[in-house]
Amino acid sequence: MQSEHEWVGRAKQVIRADAAAILGTLDGVDETFIAVARKFIECKGKILVTGSGTSGAIASRAAHLLSVGGTPAFYLPPADGLHGGLGVLQAEDLVLALSKGGSSDELNEFCARAKALCSRLISITADPGSPLAQMSDDVIKLTLPDDSDLGAVVATGSSLATAAVTDALVEVCRVARGYGWDKILFTHPSGAVGRDADDSLKRLQNAGG
Repeated sequence: MQSEHEWVGRAKQVIRADAAAILGTLDGVDETFIAVARKFIECKGKILVTGSGTSGAIASRAAHLLSVGGTPAFYLPPADGLHGGLGVLQAEDLVLALSKGGSSDELNEFCARAKALCSRLISITADPGSPLAQMSDDVIKLTLPDDSDLGAVVATGSSLATAAVTDALVEVCRVARGYGWDKILFTHPSGAVGRDADDSLKRLQNAGG
């Protein structure tokens, strides 16, 4: 059995790996990232965000934050889509698919069918040669250190890296759409955010955010 001292060392190792995975996404803020952001900003429909497993959890988070930031989006799991949920897609919608490896059969079948129904398929993946990347119109590539994920199996750092990229898209789109903090606070009246809305708005306005 390991000592508590060893637990501390292991915990710090994981946090350092997570931080390195996130910092590695800085190189991915390039022409492709800008092209994807522009597609999001110009989208006349909604953005369907999807992913399986841990990527699905990040996809759900991304869809919520995009909507919070004024870019209409929703999350649909691939399994639900393949059981009829794909019918929600319309010609002006975009699909954003999240997958580290890009080789999930369920996700890829979903995306192949979704691509026929919407205007564009965009993916965020670490493997540009994967089936998902190959069928995508645009690919934001994740460059991940070798030790990003626990045992190279559990999607720890890679999922945080994906979340960082989608967070960046949220903010770029919010600013480009002119979706101010007053609008965000109006649509977020509950919880501590709503309770402190007046103070938050004053602080943000004074900071020029």
